[in-house]
Amino acid sequence: MSDAGALGADPPERSATQALDRMAAEAPDRWHLPGPARRSSSVALGPDEIRRYVRHISIPDLGEEGQRRLKSARVLLIGAGGLGSPAALYLAAAGVGRIGLVDFDDVDITNLHRQVLHGMAGLGRSKLASARERLEDLNPEIEIETFEARLDRENALDLLEGWDVVVDGSDNFPTRYLVSDACILLGIPDVWGAIFRFEGQASVFGVPGGPCYRCLFPEPPPPGSVPNCAEAGVLGVLPGILGTIQATEALKLILGRGRTLAGRLLLVDALEMRFRELSIPADPACPVCGEHRTQTELVDYEAFCEGAPAPDGVPAPVEDGAETPPVISVGELNERIEAGDVPALLDVREPFEWRICSLEEQGARLVPLARLPGSLEELDPERELVVYCHTGSRSGMAVRFLRQAGFPRARNLAGGIQAWAEEIDPAMPTY
Repeated sequence: MSDAGALGADPPERSATQALDRMAAEAPDRWHLPGPARRSSSVALGPDEIRRYVRHISIPDLGEEGQRRLKSARVLLIGAGGLGSPAALYLAAAGVGRIGLVDFDDVDITNLHRQVLHGMAGLGRSKLASARERLEDLNPEIEIETFEARLDRENALDLLEGWDVVVDGSDNFPTRYLVSDACILLGIPDVWGAIFRFEGQASVFGVPGGPCYRCLFPEPPPPGSVPNCAEAGVLGVLPGILGTIQATEALKLILGRGRTLAGRLLLVDALEMRFRELSIPADPACPVCGEHRTQTELVDYEAFCEGAPAPDGVPAPVEDGAETPPVISVGELNERIEAGDVPALLDVREPFEWRICSLEEQGARLVPLARLPGSLEELDPERELVVYCHTGSRSGMAVRFLRQAGFPRARNLAGGIQAWAEEIDPAMPTY
């Protein structure tokens, strides 16, 4: 469907402003989903269901009413892969009455170390068929609905409409922005998670008064700057941790119990087995959920994330055969700093990363990579400039851009601030 057909003229339930204001008015204190609360009064639990869920029902803050609310709930999962697998399994086991799955991929043997919905018998089959079979075996009392499609701006509003919660287990930035924006337009909470090697993140977007995904990441990272799981790898159990957290957040939203991750970014470090959180304030200037919203329909998310047609001069991705940017090691930089010969330090990460750790005490300044083209006048082209990011990819792109823009003394900090923490300052927080 076209954008105009998807949204229509002033649609009451698809207006971000009206949908969020409506939900905020219904539950100004402890926010929960009005749909399951209303529908639960019309559903009953049979004897077999009471026996199945007796360990739930025996919890005073959940009880039979809470289990009826779960039975009446509708949760849509984007992706039946690493994050979607544990989330779907635990939502089905918990008795969520209607579970939807959106995916278009087939089961591959490289999936099996982390995508626990699937097994050897599923190799070559669609993930949706494999997932349906497993979930129906786990809990035949619930309804499984599958959508074999690649989510895009043409089908997103139709696919997401009518669900109480969306659990985003996608693995790419265009889909994450698309899901978040669609959820805001439809007034549906977005339970988001992401994984990378040994690390994961989770949050809840789109609840009244809380932020959306764009509040956390106003600009997408430059193309090619963030490797996917195939390129970077992921510890097999990590999506189990994050997907289970996503399932927990979805259950809390349905039940209206506890404090969700709305307004908070949960950081998981599996190697250190450390959980930390950062505050994510809602951005009043956000074009999607802010006070003066300017985006009221879905956009071309591939173009948005690819930078076409290179808005505001964002550095382009590195091409094969491109010259390797000059580097400086963390050891050499530390020696220079200790000797009092300190170059200018430029951090091109996002603000939330800066809040975790930085070289601010050494004189670094923060200019996120997407904003670098508009900040060149603030930098001295005659001074030696050391650029860093998390592990060196984004800063490498920044150095190429800077040298082409007339900063011949720009160099990349090899290994980024992660290498600095590992080799120079072990007390520095990592992520």
